[in-house]
Amino acid sequence: MENRYPASLKGQLLMSMPGMADPNFSRTVTCICEHTAEGAVGIIVNRIHEFLRAKEMFGELDLTCTPESGAMPIHIGGPVHTNEVFILHGPPFAWEACLAITSSLAMSNSMDIVRAIAQGTGPESAAICLGCAGWGPMQLEGELQQNAWLTGPADADLIFDVSMKSRWEEAIRRIGIDPALLSGTVGHA
Repeated sequence: MENRYPASLKGQLLMSMPGMADPNFSRTVTCICEHTAEGAVGIIVNRIHEFLRAKEMFGELDLTCTPESGAMPIHIGGPVHTNEVFILHGPPFAWEACLAITSSLAMSNSMDIVRAIAQGTGPESAAICLGCAGWGPMQLEGELQQNAWLTGPADADLIFDVSMKSRWEEAIRRIGIDPALLSGTVGHA
């Protein structure tokens, strides 16, 4: 279904500004999966659980997994619904609960994709995330007016191929800004 909300940031990345006070979003890159007049949902793409791997999650779900899928990191998708699994992934997009974000990126949260990933038959590019980020009506728009975020297109290669440590800086570079020149001071020109 086409998103008709004119201010929608669906399919965009949010890069937190250096002065972001909320520790949940400091130096984060968030992929906006949906944005309507009712609010927005996104997945943080540059934070992982330090010691948790997919093997533990699959075990909790009574799923057997391949060594490769069991070794996948678990991403910290955001501070909302932290006990729910969200999969940010590339093609294919025929999963039971699949929300297209761009032509090359989707978010799913159904058991069929989780089973497929565990068995090694899921999408070639996928990030397993616990939790998501959420904004109420006009909340994200207000944060943008306060210069809390930079925005740019959601590139699947940035999400899946750029090292976790470099994603924030690389996302900012891709919109033509040198991250070293960003100030932590909020203001309007």
